[in-house]
Amino acid sequence: MFQKLFFDQIKKKLPANIAVVQEIAEILNISKDSAYRRINVNKQLTFNELHKLSKAFNISVDHIFLNRQSDNLIFQNRIIKPDNKSFENWLNAIASDLKMMAGVKEKQIIYSAKDPPIWHHWNFPDIAAFKVFFWKKTILQIPEYANKKFSFDEYDTRIHEIGHNILRYSTKIPTVEIWNEDTFNILLKQIEYYWVSGFFRFGDDVFRLYNSLVNWAGHIQKQAELGFKFIYGSKPEGLENTYKLYENEIVLNDNSILTNVNERKIYYLTYNTLNLLISTDPGFIEHINIFFNMLISKSMLISSSASKERNRFFNKLTGNINLFKRKLNQI
Repeated sequence: MFQKLFFDQIKKKLPANIAVVQEIAEILNISKDSAYRRINVNKQLTFNELHKLSKAFNISVDHIFLNRQSDNLIFQNRIIKPDNKSFENWLNAIASDLKMMAGVKEKQIIYSAKDPPIWHHWNFPDIAAFKVFFWKKTILQIPEYANKKFSFDEYDTRIHEIGHNILRYSTKIPTVEIWNEDTFNILLKQIEYYWVSGFFRFGDDVFRLYNSLVNWAGHIQKQAELGFKFIYGSKPEGLENTYKLYENEIVLNDNSILTNVNERKIYYLTYNTLNLLISTDPGFIEHINIFFNMLISKSMLISSSASKERNRFFNKLTGNINLFKRKLNQI
């Protein structure tokens, strides 16, 4: 029974155009006939074979053994250590996930956004530079950032390259984003905190950042109007209704993400701002799916034809950005 469940999980991991038998044969270095016998449970997997396959397909053996009636759940933990390499690996993992999704036929992301989804930042290098610095200095507390002040001059080109890949892949994936009034305001508060704390090396940089915020809000509004995502500065091209933006006024968002990849759902929950818990547990996913459907039903669509509500939302957002600038001038 276990071996059958194990191979069922492998089949779910593979795109439809990939032959399971061929993959198993190559990983285990055996013939196709031998692979068939293992898949059909006519021959038992050895411990070494089980280890190779679980590692190759990132499948938790404990997860399969788990009693399905239990309240226990198995999560993959994607954690960032307080160093630059770990942060880069974290970004690369996100880029890899999005690349995989962009390459399949059926895909979707539903994002309950406490903060603007990560791909939006890389439309504007200035904003991405600030967020990366903020994450490293304040959230991860990487030691070499303890006495550093923010400057655009020190933005890592390698990090920008990875971030731009995240942006590029994300534009190819149909996305539902659920924002509330505070989704954008959190970034404003972070910038204000750095300004008040003297964490800007050059005073003019904060006003340069303000100009990027105005353009950023305008670009997100334009994407919502058109109903598809596109990279800032490029020709607006995309499939209508592949970007749906909702405003929710009654439920506090938590940066949780539900993805659908060829009918296989994956749930990502952020904790401690950046770290991720990832689950594919079917029973748990079902509950998450119900919650997201409820959240959307209690939200207001502000993309595509909903021009009145969209203008109201972004006019208020732009007003908050201008108020933020006036506060900076008074400090």
